[in-house]
Amino acid sequence: MVGNTQPTVEATERALALIADIKARHGPALIFHQSGGCCDGSAPMCLLAAEFPLGANDVELGEIGGLPFWMNRDQAQRWAHTHLIIDVVPGNGGMFSLDNATGQRFVTRSEVCSVQAAN
Repeated sequence: MVGNTQPTVEATERALALIADIKARHGPALIFHQSGGCCDGSAPMCLLAAEFPLGANDVELGEIGGLPFWMNRDQAQRWAHTHLIIDVVPGNGGMFSLDNATGQRFVTRSEVCSVQAAN
């Protein structure tokens, strides 16, 4: 593999189960966004698509549980060689994230991918 230009993303079975629960309660018009800001912004957040305006600097990294996963372009460039794994742990989600008040919250785990020079 010649180096990735942006991170890749996948979800654990626990995360997929929570996504299914959130979709059942809020419908399928949802997105994930991870801004890289402080506090809640550094966690992956599941949001109603209509209530979160994406900006010109947001990039879609892929899809988890049938939902698009977005990240700020600057952060995506910093994590270009990283594989993101969205998981769930006990706790309260971010104030605006739909995992809030479920007793679980989304977290990002990561694996650094090797970079090989092109021949």
